Amino acid sequence: MSSGPPSRSLAVRGPFRGVSGHDYHTREFVRQLVRQGVRVQLTDLPEWHPVKLPPDDWDPWFKQLAGPVDAASTLHFCMPHQVRLSPGQLTVNYTMFEADRVPPDWVARGRSHDLVIVPTPSSRDAWQGSGCPSGKLRVCPLGVDVDRFRPANEPLPLAVTRGRPVADYRTRVLNVSEARPRKNLVGLVRVWITTTSVHDDAILIIKLGPPHRPATVALLRELAVMQQRLGRSLGQAAPVLFVDRLLADAEMPRLFAAATHYWSMSHGEGWDQAMVEAGAAGLRLIAPRHSAYLAYLDSDVAQLIPSRTEPADVGADRWTAPLFEGVQWWAPDEAAAGQALRNALDGRDQPAASLRDRLAAAFTWPHAAARLIEILSELHDEHGRRF
Repeated sequence: MSSGPPSRSLAVRGPFRGVSGHDYHTREFVRQLVRQGVRVQLTDLPEWHPVKLPPDDWDPWFKQLAGPVDAASTLHFCMPHQVRLSPGQLTVNYTMFEADRVPPDWVARGRSHDLVIVPTPSSRDAWQGSGCPSGKLRVCPLGVDVDRFRPANEPLPLAVTRGRPVADYRTRVLNVSEARPRKNLVGLVRVWITTTSVHDDAILIIKLGPPHRPATVALLRELAVMQQRLGRSLGQAAPVLFVDRLLADAEMPRLFAAATHYWSMSHGEGWDQAMVEAGAAGLRLIAPRHSAYLAYLDSDVAQLIPSRTEPADVGADRWTAPLFEGVQWWAPDEAAAGQALRNALDGRDQPAASLRDRLAAAFTWPHAAARLIEILSELHDEHGRRF
């Protein structure tokens, strides 16, 4: 897979066998590092997520990266408390966060790392504002495969809803999210219910994943309570289709091809891979004006929703509660979101510029790997170590 004789060596530790976005990021970075001449020893982080790729979707190429290499550093793709220091090696962690501050424990651990790399200025500011020295922080954006995610892909067949195939609806709005409070799916569905009616030629497609039954059950319960308080139900709005089956990497471009729009109401993002993939696929975009979105979106390429800060509230989500204690995230304005959605339904949301062109020029995976190599080369030079 390498384009030439390897001249650099790197140990990489992170999740890469699973279905989560972080597994995907690790796989794509490693592929590009090897293509750009880096010898990689890849070690999995199996505890990241319990759901793994099915055998038929697993790329056997990664097996050849199990052997040791003479590396002066280890690059981790994980949360700071999951980093394992290796004596005699430089320690670098690629991570991100979705609020205005990171947990104090992360800062304490980050001080023992040689570098903390994050994908956007919003994550850098969260780290720096929490007390991490600026000299330990670097920004390296993630990437997108603009060849795989393109407007000409064949749409993925989806279920018939209210007697109509999904493809028959004029406006098809997609959201890809885990059923976690931070993703604000309750707010997204609430805006859909208050903005649309059964007479709108539109459908909302919510792709849930990876599968996590307790989180999904909690989401359905919250949606029921929301409708009761609202005094209006899903049955009175344009249809909503929940897709909860596992989709392989190869199927995801076809999912985006099944939609005309992508819409997020998230409370905060470290990157939002689905949003950049939607942009590469040529979808029209609606996003909150906050956090990572500001690294690659502006009003020329998307409808941006005004947002205000508020205390983060993850409810009964025990897994994320310790991470978001005492921090602020963002609340998208639901009235403005409703107007943006109405613009989309009425065809009044033609962007002035193409996000796809912007991504192809600066945010591909080769760009991401080249920037990562640049950062690691500078670190090794500073420490007088061979990379």
